[in-house]
Amino acid sequence: MSDKTYCPLPARGLIKIEGPDARDYLQGLISQDIKRVDAGHAVYSAFLTPQGKFMYDFFAFEMAGALVLDCEGERRSDFFKRLSMYKLRSDVQLSDISDDYQVYGVLDGLDFSERGACKVLGDGVLFADPRLLDMGCRAVLPKNDTSALDAAGLSTGDYAAYEHRRMELGLADGSRDMSVDKALLLENGFEELDGVSFTKGCFMGQELTARTRYRGLVKKRLLPVTIDGPAPQPGAILELDGREAGEMKTSSGDVGLALVRLDALKDDLALTCEGATVRPHVPAWVQFQDAKDA
Repeated sequence: MSDKTYCPLPARGLIKIEGPDARDYLQGLISQDIKRVDAGHAVYSAFLTPQGKFMYDFFAFEMAGALVLDCEGERRSDFFKRLSMYKLRSDVQLSDISDDYQVYGVLDGLDFSERGACKVLGDGVLFADPRLLDMGCRAVLPKNDTSALDAAGLSTGDYAAYEHRRMELGLADGSRDMSVDKALLLENGFEELDGVSFTKGCFMGQELTARTRYRGLVKKRLLPVTIDGPAPQPGAILELDGREAGEMKTSSGDVGLALVRLDALKDDLALTCEGATVRPHVPAWVQFQDAKDA
């Protein structure tokens, strides 16, 4: 993707949450502090099982006074049902607005100095990726109306290049890279990527997430990899000297993501998988975990 371009992100869905209890309702369910979300700031967050395992990840932002969750499109109906289960007596209204709005990725040309910074763009919003500034921004605009992006001097770009950048940086794309009801947030960089708050108080799945952090229990990490040979299928086992060392996730050309065992990680590591050589890399943003004082 060249400078000053945007591309639609076709696999995204949008759930709107409004009503006087919307923030209190979400606060006890999600990993990030919803109080941080306002017209000027978006966050990255996750919804976990009560046992602390990954279920859904999403971006939360404010649009026209309502909270909106930018989530996986194919799983949005399941996410919607799950959220509805926890409404109970809260004065909250949920609606699926995926047919009315489109999410776009912008890698270059609209610079922000703070991740998560958000502003109005036409009849939608634009926000810096809350995970890493190197991943650019995300725009949410009415369907089939890119006039605000065009007016900003941007032109249509390539989705494959957007995916390539994501993988080079080591960023998961929901259930494509994180196993549902199995993955742990801290294995997938949620602490460094500002996707979990350890100061907001209790949320569903908080106990395991906190215990993993304070006891230094992370044994694997999702990392970018370079691939020499045919790209292995997602789920394929990576091996080191005949022993299991990780699991392949998504790939694009000669780059991809893999969940790698930390006890196998060393300089110039070469893993084998389905006839290919796979070399993990540790991005600058990754911080390997030590046990912390509770």
